[in-house]
Amino acid sequence: MHSPLEIARNYVDVGIHKSNLSAFKMVLLGIFAGMFIGFAGIASTTASSTIAVSSVAKLVGACVFPAGMAMVLIAGSELFTGNTLIIIAVLEKKVTIRKMLKNWFFVFTGNFIGAAFVAFFVVYGGTPELFDGQLANSIVAAGAARCNLSFMESFIRGILCNILVCIAVWMAFASKDVPGKLITSFWPIMVFVVCGFEHSVADMYFGTAALLTSVKYGIAAEGLNVFHFLFSNILPVTLGNIVGGAGIVGFGYWLIYLHQTPYTHNSVEEEQEEIDIAEEY
Repeated sequence: MHSPLEIARNYVDVGIHKSNLSAFKMVLLGIFAGMFIGFAGIASTTASSTIAVSSVAKLVGACVFPAGMAMVLIAGSELFTGNTLIIIAVLEKKVTIRKMLKNWFFVFTGNFIGAAFVAFFVVYGGTPELFDGQLANSIVAAGAARCNLSFMESFIRGILCNILVCIAVWMAFASKDVPGKLITSFWPIMVFVVCGFEHSVADMYFGTAALLTSVKYGIAAEGLNVFHFLFSNILPVTLGNIVGGAGIVGFGYWLIYLHQTPYTHNSVEEEQEEIDIAEEY
């Protein structure tokens, strides 16, 4: 198991690696991550859609959704929310702000494409017709609920969400094997879903799926429209995710573990291990 100090140092190398990817690879890897989160979104909605007790339904969906993060971490992809931790490499002066913002932009774009791709094929593949159409109502309700939040509510929920998402990434980095990464990342993701916090990439799927389902199946929902989806949900949630990930977890852990911390030279084996981790992520 890696210590928090080792994780912080390793993430400097990871940030360098992520920032030096080509724009094409950033978008393509972002598409895969958006797809993985989209798959987790439809799975969690499907699993909970016929459960009458709302708290139980929420818990069941929350226990399914971490599958998305598992795919992101293990299969290899680029997720905007986790990439807010590139701020650690910026604060260490190993990556420029411009390169970090470039990564965020192209990965965010790829995430949106991937999430929308899954939403489109879920809806037009007839998945909402499951359970005599009850799933369609659940999909629309999930999107409408997000669109009807106020700007400040979405922003604050975005902050809380990405604190937990980045902690999930941080904890996964502590483990040296796949089972450990899966177990450690599961809990923070489950917590953010069951608490109703907002994840920008997940909302890309939920909002798109709700809009498409509403049109195809004629299910009206107050506040569910493109304007509210983009400006009452995606925009404030994204800003909140940046604050939670870069401003609180990234900056906070950099301040604790790397700022004015003497760097101890690693052995050849430790340096190779750090290189392997950077290449993996």
